[in-house]
This record gives sequence, C-alpha cells and structure tokens, in this order.
Amino acid sequence: MGTHSAQPALPPRMEAEFSTLLHKLSASSHQAHTLIGKTSLPRWCRRPLFFFLGYIAKSEGRVSEQDIGFAENLITALRLSKRQRRKAISSFQQGKASETLPPLTGLTLRLSHRVWPAPALKMAICLCHAAQLKGRPGKPRRYRCEDTIDHIGMPVSISEDIFDSYASRVWGDISNAPSTPVNLEQACALLGVTRRDPVATIKRAYRKKVSECHPDKLAQQQLTSAERALAKERLLAYQQAWEMIRRRL
Repeated sequence: MGTHSAQPALPPRMEAEFSTLLHKLSASSHQAHTLIGKTSLPRWCRRPLFFFLGYIAKSEGRVSEQDIGFAENLITALRLSKRQRRKAISSFQQGKASETLPPLTGLTLRLSHRVWPAPALKMAICLCHAAQLKGRPGKPRRYRCEDTIDHIGMPVSISEDIFDSYASRVWGDISNAPSTPVNLEQACALLGVTRRDPVATIKRAYRKKVSECHPDKLAQQQLTSAERALAKERLLAYQQAWEMIRRRL
C-alpha cells in the first residue's frame, strides 16, 4: 500500500482493516462488487452507497452504461429484494440529480468508522471503483469520489491508496503488452512460474494472468482501441506461453 507523507497515518485498527480489504480486493480481481458479495455490507450503508454512486456517475454530465452496470452488479452482490432494489435505484437517481452532498447522507458512517472501520472502507473501495470504470479517472470523477470519501469521514489518502492498487494491477496490466515468448524460460517468466513448479500451480498462474486481460473482465471499462489491442496482445502472449509450457511438461 502506498504512503503519502502529506496525510496523517491511519489509526492502527483502520490501517489493519484497510490492508486486509485491499488484499481481498486484489484476490477478487479488483472487482469491488465481488468483494462486497464475499464480505457483505450493513443495510444502513445501502442508501448512502447508491446515492454517492449516482453523484459520481453524473460528474461528467452524463451517466454511462458502465455506471449503471456497476450499480446493478452491486445490487446483485447485495442480494437485494425487489423492494430493496427499487430503493437503491431511487437513491442512485437522487444522487445523480444532486449537485451537493446533503449533510445527513452518510452520517452513520462518519460516526461509526473509528470504532467499526470496515463498512466505511468498503464504501470507499466501491466509490473508487465507480470513479475508474472508464479507466484512469479524470478530474471530475476523481474530485467527486474524493468528496464522497471525505463526506463519510475517511481521509482522502485512502482514495489515493485504492487508486494506486488499481493502477498497479488493472490500468498497468493493459498499458504494456509483453513480448511473445520464444523459449521455455521466457514462457515461465511471463507467467511468473518456474519449470519445476507443479502443473496445477502453472495452470493456476496461467488462468489468473488470462483473467486479468480477458474481454469479460475489461467490459466495464471504456477502453480506447489501442488499449483493447494491447489487452488482446497480452492475452495471446499468455496463451502462447501456456501452450509452450504444456507441450514440454
């Protein structure tokens, strides 16, 4: 996790919880709704969450399909009933229509995060995920995201660390295409394994690499044609590396 000298250190309990959640986010392939599906979120967090999502979605004047899709994914992850779904959509629409953050929205999070930091931290991860649905967030989305995180009483440094995590594991993964492996050593290095590793270990590493640049994983991000081409090259290189290793096992 990155450090930012201009920001005060997090309280030890919050720091420990935050580190754990970032690890779980990484294990969930940086899909915040998957993290929420695995760890849950208290009922009283739902209204502010969807309100803030609507507020961030409207930052550039128009709500995108990615914004709606992410909200739908969270509704599914939270296993909301039809009635609860309608309330979530209503909160999203209220946030979309708002130019400011009402003082009472997120009040419970502001009051509880020092003794129970997990809900506010999960909320912050969801809000940062929403801000970067189109890739590296521009100023309007980032500013609104930081406003919402500050509004729930969390330091802005948390958003910086979350974005750093996405930058190293998501944005960076599609920015540089690897070279096609020409020998077994290069193939193993590309997948992050050695020729002595068990077949099951190598196969798991291959599947994890492929999942990071698979079209289904990148569908929620509005990528340029160049970024899509790089992701395709990366996927092909991983496939060629696996085939080269598999033939020699």
